Amino acid sequence: MVPSQGRDSRTGQGYGDAMVIEVLEFDVDPSERDEWLKCEENNWSRFLEKQPGFVRKQMWQSADNPSKVHAVIWWESMAHWKAIPSDQLDDVARAMGPLERTPTLSVYDVISEC
Repeated sequence: MVPSQGRDSRTGQGYGDAMVIEVLEFDVDPSERDEWLKCEENNWSRFLEKQPGFVRKQMWQSADNPSKVHAVIWWESMAHWKAIPSDQLDDVARAMGPLERTPTLSVYDVISEC
């Protein structure tokens, strides 16, 4: 069992040492998906792999809507994830060029494992 990680109701920030899952939903035209995935992997995946606390990342496509692509990213803790300087994130976003997409963010705390 993984200990529960609380969340500050005012800021939305998590606290504690539990793993956190970042889920980003992107709108990607299916005709551009292969090119977008290569660019995303070459930029975002390579960058994230170098970050302390990064566990793993998967890319998921919606079975119901092929234009919805989800990046599911596991972090050792909220503190690790939020320690990445915003200027570095901006640099990676710029490196994506015209393939950069603004995602919708969801965050999940791992509260139990089988």
